[in-house]
Amino acid sequence: MKIVIIEDEILTAKDLRHNLQELNAGIEVTAILPTVSQSIEYFSTNVDFNLIFSDIKLGDGYSFEIFKKVSVNSPIIFCTAFNQYALEAFDNNGIDYILKPFDKTSIAQSLKKYRLLKEKLSAPQFDYSNLSALLLPKVTKFQSMLVHQGDKIFPIPLANIGLLQLKNQVVQLHTLEGSQFPVFKSLEELENKLAPEFFRINRQFIVNRKVIKDVSRYFGRKLLINLTIPFSEQLFISKEKTAYFMEWLAEN
Repeated sequence: MKIVIIEDEILTAKDLRHNLQELNAGIEVTAILPTVSQSIEYFSTNVDFNLIFSDIKLGDGYSFEIFKKVSVNSPIIFCTAFNQYALEAFDNNGIDYILKPFDKTSIAQSLKKYRLLKEKLSAPQFDYSNLSALLLPKVTKFQSMLVHQGDKIFPIPLANIGLLQLKNQVVQLHTLEGSQFPVFKSLEELENKLAPEFFRINRQFIVNRKVIKDVSRYFGRKLLINLTIPFSEQLFISKEKTAYFMEWLAEN
């Protein structure tokens, strides 16, 4: 199987290539394309590939621009740090959507989905752009979260939530005023529903953009988040998420 990678971070592209070839020795990465312009030039003359792994935000624009200017019939697996581009991804031959930082498991799941679709939808003129209803993750946006206090259940508006913390195997919601309430959902369930206003900085915390005062450098290439609300614990961003966090911080 021949794969093209569109990615402007060379280390990420090489890591993706390494993982792909470890998962399947028969995979050949025919090109790594770092920009929109180079991708347009490549796809204008090359059609000998089966699948594309593409970042969304490149140095000179968004990868969606590529597929508006050249005809690409192969399916695309989009890789990005943010889920707000999901709808547009599935309108551009997208068959899957991987959130960075990805790992071998998520890549393997995407390859499996490609193989299953190839088996079931083998017609040569199949229109991949109509797959959004089938494949788009069911992400439900909501305006408040239900919390429990004694025998009562009541909503707290998202605008009044400062952060969520996994503590002693239970997610605790911290309001802007400093109140705490248990939430009977996992951080994994919540992080996509709360994006892009909230960001999961590490395994224990999801933070609201509005309570971030500033960030400072820390040892080991970590970032320390300073909040506008009182909070006794220090909040660190792992070095693996630093680049994605800074991009999110700049866009919001």
